[in-house]
Amino acid sequence: MSIKLRELIRQVRGCKTAAEERAVISKECAEIRTAIKDADSPFRHRNLAKLLYINMLGYPTHFGQMECLKLIASAKFHEKRIGYLGMCVLLDETQEVQMLVTNTLKNDLYNENPYVIGLALCSFGNVASVEMAHDLSLEIQRLCKDGNPYVKKKAALCALRALKKAPDLLDDYVSLLSGLFGDKNHGVVLGGVALATEMVLISPSIKKKLLHVRGFL
Repeated sequence: MSIKLRELIRQVRGCKTAAEERAVISKECAEIRTAIKDADSPFRHRNLAKLLYINMLGYPTHFGQMECLKLIASAKFHEKRIGYLGMCVLLDETQEVQMLVTNTLKNDLYNENPYVIGLALCSFGNVASVEMAHDLSLEIQRLCKDGNPYVKKKAALCALRALKKAPDLLDDYVSLLSGLFGDKNHGVVLGGVALATEMVLISPSIKKKLLHVRGFL
């Protein structure tokens, strides 16, 4: 039976020596490895939450990377949420398994639930590589025009990440600025300012174009 995260935390805090802590973590990691092999386990999200805690303590948790991918593909929001959180913590742009994430991210960026879109955008903003920035550029541009400020401000920050990774996309994002600057939500406007700042850093000559963007001045 899989123990809950709070029980693992209680056990770790109760350890009096580093060796005792390592023994507790080693035992729990072994149980999680065994649970991972069970395709029908109802505790995948619980096990990943424990792996995130174990990672915070400085122990290796690379064996849980594929669990992140399985959970973000889930139709259940609570599983998808912990999966995306795990992806942001356990993966980075140098990981080969990140190539498998792009299709799931793309599907979630078209989801009807704005909170699912938000999860996908947060993950993109944290781990997007050059390849992912190019592959999902059209989706990010579309969401920068979304009517929901919650989605729009996250998309603006994702556009910033995309430009940092792929400066050659600069011209594709200039036209989005007027919609960001003209929004009534301050978070969206600040996202537009951050995006414009990055554009100027990439290409100082773009200042002249920005002067003609509605709402820039």
